[in-house]
Amino acid sequence: MDIEQAKKRIEILRKEIDQNRYYYHVLDKPRVTDAVDDSLKRELFNLEQQFPSLVTSDSPTQRVGGEPLEKFRKVVHKKKMLSLNDAFTEEDLLAWQERLARLVGQERITAAGYYCELKMDGLAVSLKYKNGVLIRGATRGDGTVGEDVTNNLKTIESIPLKLREEGLKDFSKEKIDEIEIRGEVYLPKSEFEKLNAEQSKKGLPVYANPRNIAAGSIRQLDPKIAGARNLRFMMYAVATDLGLAKHSDEHELAKKLGFMTNPNNKICSNLEEVFAYIKTQTEKRGALTYQTDGIVVGINDEKLFNRLGTVGKAPRGQIAYKFPAEEATSVVKDIIIQVGRTGKLTPVAVLEPTLVDGSTVSRATLHNEDEIRRKDIKIGDTVIVHKAGDVIPEVVETIKRMRTGDEKDFVMPKECPICGGTITKKEGEVDWYCTRKNCAVREQRSLEHFVGKGAFEIEGLGPKILEKLISEGLISTPADIFVLTVGDLQPLERFGDKSASNLIREIEASKNIPLEKFLYALGIRHVGNQMAVDIAKQFASLENLLSAQKGDFDRMYGVGEKVSQSVFEFISDTKNHDLIKNLLQNGIKVSDYHSPVKSNYLEGKTFVVTGVLPTMTRDEMHKKIAQFGGSFSGSVSARTDYVIAGEDAGSKLEKAKKLSVKVISEKEFFDLVQ
Repeated sequence: MDIEQAKKRIEILRKEIDQNRYYYHVLDKPRVTDAVDDSLKRELFNLEQQFPSLVTSDSPTQRVGGEPLEKFRKVVHKKKMLSLNDAFTEEDLLAWQERLARLVGQERITAAGYYCELKMDGLAVSLKYKNGVLIRGATRGDGTVGEDVTNNLKTIESIPLKLREEGLKDFSKEKIDEIEIRGEVYLPKSEFEKLNAEQSKKGLPVYANPRNIAAGSIRQLDPKIAGARNLRFMMYAVATDLGLAKHSDEHELAKKLGFMTNPNNKICSNLEEVFAYIKTQTEKRGALTYQTDGIVVGINDEKLFNRLGTVGKAPRGQIAYKFPAEEATSVVKDIIIQVGRTGKLTPVAVLEPTLVDGSTVSRATLHNEDEIRRKDIKIGDTVIVHKAGDVIPEVVETIKRMRTGDEKDFVMPKECPICGGTITKKEGEVDWYCTRKNCAVREQRSLEHFVGKGAFEIEGLGPKILEKLISEGLISTPADIFVLTVGDLQPLERFGDKSASNLIREIEASKNIPLEKFLYALGIRHVGNQMAVDIAKQFASLENLLSAQKGDFDRMYGVGEKVSQSVFEFISDTKNHDLIKNLLQNGIKVSDYHSPVKSNYLEGKTFVVTGVLPTMTRDEMHKKIAQFGGSFSGSVSARTDYVIAGEDAGSKLEKAKKLSVKVISEKEFFDLVQ
């Protein structure tokens, strides 16, 4: 993406995020989920990091919150209520720590430690106490100016109207003249379920989530509404400087003052402990009595935290790790057709990789042509992708407001993209099918050959897994294999986190391949293992092969006319040329041919290996034959010089005897070459 394209995309993102913010904070009518809004903000943040010259002071990434509603009296916060920057992976947290270490040194970061606390999914508010008595409660608003909602907050029993003496006794009267406590107002899950049950009984629409109810209740003019909803308050900071040494001390003090604190919070000495805490809380999240959307990780030492200061909208010393969201935004780069085992044609969206439910997703099912029309999905659209647990990722909605006019309509092909056969749709059905039998089966067989023995040899990518990947629209060509992610595999049957990671690791390891194995993997007609070696010997590099002319193929030594014609036709086919180009773009590195020959003692001699050898496999014996300049074949003929026979040698041994071909053992072979 160049700077002009980035500028255009940034303008669209800013407009959409600002509108979402207005609907959420000002009109109190959210139009997208938090996960979708987070995804848009993340894309904008990343683009601005990539093109810092495009950052402007009015960008949503530089702002704290929305404008306050006019129906409440405005309140100016003495100390700005900041937002937090987000982290979505362990790598994000490591990068954050590295940024801090560059500023103050890793030793100070290590000595300070971290304080981890669950991030309540509610409404942030500020409570001001004068001489220990609550005098004002306010929303965050835009961080500088909020709304006075004191009467509504007083209805929440977990907010003390008067601070407990136990927490005040250790401070001078001057220090505790005014104390500000900050935290989140939230609605427990049980109360949320009760409210929705009541709504259903009355025939009224149910509420979307507990957070919206909590925010809506506090921002009502009538305190009775807030009082009827059994809201809770959980503190997260003592905003007044009382000389406390650590952020964890603030939580201990707040408990003494009469505030509810979260028993799940924890002091961690390093990021390894933070990662373990995150893992534990992610697993426990569903069993909690309240909603939480992440974990706040912060420098525990107050002096160091204050020294680190702020950058833009957020304190440097804190970051919010977000739990994996089930929805995110992405851009549809293309729509391809996948042919399943039954011949069914399924449209699949090729996406800009995006993080959904903790995994990177690059493809999503579009189900069928009718579904694309119903959702009005175009190539180039910004879309909402949904994935949860074992659910295959799918595009659930198009954000039409973000269109630029460059988007393209999807057109269903007139013929099968695999075999060129006729496609048909039965009356009353929505799916198209290829009419040729075994169409998709041939495609799978080709992929099995590509990843199999003597070719890319990707362990774990067997026929059943390939069939599943094809049917789910994750792969249709060999090049697709090398852009698979753990997130693509996790939702599939037979896959968990470990097995998905293992397969991706095997795929990555296979990306470096010798020229002869690469040629064999392509499945060129008449080109077996040994023929691929012969061709690789004569061209030496893939570059030479791709630039060769017809005469170069005709002049290949020891290669018959039928084979040379087949290789020429394959290399000349635009489709095959594009496949090789895509493989290289997806990370395949084809090494030049290097002769394994140690001596030419067996030059001109042809061997056939049959049966079970005492100390080595057939492949290992083939390599030994090549090392001494010989060649090997899979069948016995009058031109065969030797048959190396092991135990249980069958028809090849019998044929050798009939043709009077010399039969030797593994030991006799080594006697021969020595």
